[in-house]
Amino acid sequence: MTQEILSAEKREMAENRSDANGSLKTYDDHVPEIKFTKLFINGEFVDSVKGRTLETVDPRNLQVTARVAEGDKEDVDLAVEAARQAFDHGPWPRMPGYQRGRIMSKFAVLIEENIDELAALDTINGGKLFSFSKAMEIPYAVASLRYYAGAADKIHGEVLKMSRDLHGYTLREPIGVVGHIIPWNGPATMFMMKVAPALAAGCTMVVKPAEQTPLSALFYAHLAKKAGVPDGVINVVNGFGPTAGAAISGHMDIDMVSFTGSTEVGRIVMQAAATSNLKQVSLELGGKSPIMVFDDADLDSATDLALTGILVNKGEVCVAGSRVYVQEGIYEEFEKKIVAKAKAWSVGDPFDPNVRQGPQASKEQFEKILSYIEHGKREGATLLTGGAPLGTKGYYIQPTIFTNVTEDNVIVKDEIFGPVMSLMKFKTTEEVIKRANDTRYGLAAGILTKNIDLVNTVSRSIRAGTIWINCYLAFDNDCPFGGYKMSGFGKDYGLDALHKYLHVKSVVTPIYNSPWL
Repeated sequence: MTQEILSAEKREMAENRSDANGSLKTYDDHVPEIKFTKLFINGEFVDSVKGRTLETVDPRNLQVTARVAEGDKEDVDLAVEAARQAFDHGPWPRMPGYQRGRIMSKFAVLIEENIDELAALDTINGGKLFSFSKAMEIPYAVASLRYYAGAADKIHGEVLKMSRDLHGYTLREPIGVVGHIIPWNGPATMFMMKVAPALAAGCTMVVKPAEQTPLSALFYAHLAKKAGVPDGVINVVNGFGPTAGAAISGHMDIDMVSFTGSTEVGRIVMQAAATSNLKQVSLELGGKSPIMVFDDADLDSATDLALTGILVNKGEVCVAGSRVYVQEGIYEEFEKKIVAKAKAWSVGDPFDPNVRQGPQASKEQFEKILSYIEHGKREGATLLTGGAPLGTKGYYIQPTIFTNVTEDNVIVKDEIFGPVMSLMKFKTTEEVIKRANDTRYGLAAGILTKNIDLVNTVSRSIRAGTIWINCYLAFDNDCPFGGYKMSGFGKDYGLDALHKYLHVKSVVTPIYNSPWL
């Protein structure tokens, strides 16, 4: 397809999605009634102690969609008290695992029955593609719930072969009350990534959704109660990080905190946990993931993977492939293809089934991304495409690709969390390994090649928690996920996630007639 045809196609798509004033068209047929706006504590929806509320804003049109209760320290205290009572005296930790699993499976069915409404809530809260949430993200969250429901009755310790005539074994017991602090970029995925394994383990919890995207978390709490999860097991406190989030991180009666978000905030969470009761911490933090494309890679497949790796969910993904290294033998052709595909990428209202990229989740994120784009221009990087807002209303940004950048450039060093790619050329395998590792992050990486020797060499040399070979964003509930370096520690998904919500207790007894008696 020639560049002229692509340009015409892009103009036609923009005209179809814009009004006479240049604003992108909005599709409001699926906008749901907002049913739950309060805090969810001990099985009931309640106002905050101080009666405060916060606004949620639709990033498509900047309209206020709801006012939800704003929780603070006093509300976190009430939620923790409910969770503590449910853990110390309630049935959930004491149920047979299969019974917890049956309730979790019913929870999954209820989510499926309400999937349209849940997907729409994430669209008007966070700008997520309605079709993607309905077809992919929420079904994946349901699959996570079912995965851990199936693991709930398979929590085993070990028999120990001990010396000195001792008999020993270990027990795995729920860790207690867990604080979950979840981000705004994947409300369904992140909620279930944390809640499902903690439920299976027998824990109780206080969940703080991001202040930008609380609506679906409240709906999930409603469905959990309807499924039979006992009161106090799941509590949801909407609020801001410095207040509600800080209260969870430093609470003396929370036994563990699981946080997903920026490295900067993760450090604050860890400090609060250390200076309170030394609670356990799991952190899934930022990323600046490299995708390495070698000379023998299929160009069409490689450009598709690289573009999807940075533009899926409008780049608001912790593992976004924001640094793309292409070997010099195919660099020029790769650049032409990926720029053409980026220009044809459809941006618009996320309720439109033909759109592939919706608005950024918030004004703050929108302005942050644009500031990084301007920084890239000032540093002398070459802008190949994009680099500007789209439309006159809503937080839309064009898919953006820079080249002629180095690892010293801010747009290459910092996590932008938006649709901005840095495209770079390399010569040798040794060079690309060194450059890919030249980052404070270590969450994920992609390797695109047909050479198994390269795959083995590079995958063992990159310091990152997940390596994708000839694929990208290939998550699975059975595959542990977590980072190296300043991308955090602790694993989500897989049995590793279940085990982090369990204490290991050792029990030792002497054998009869042994010297210990």
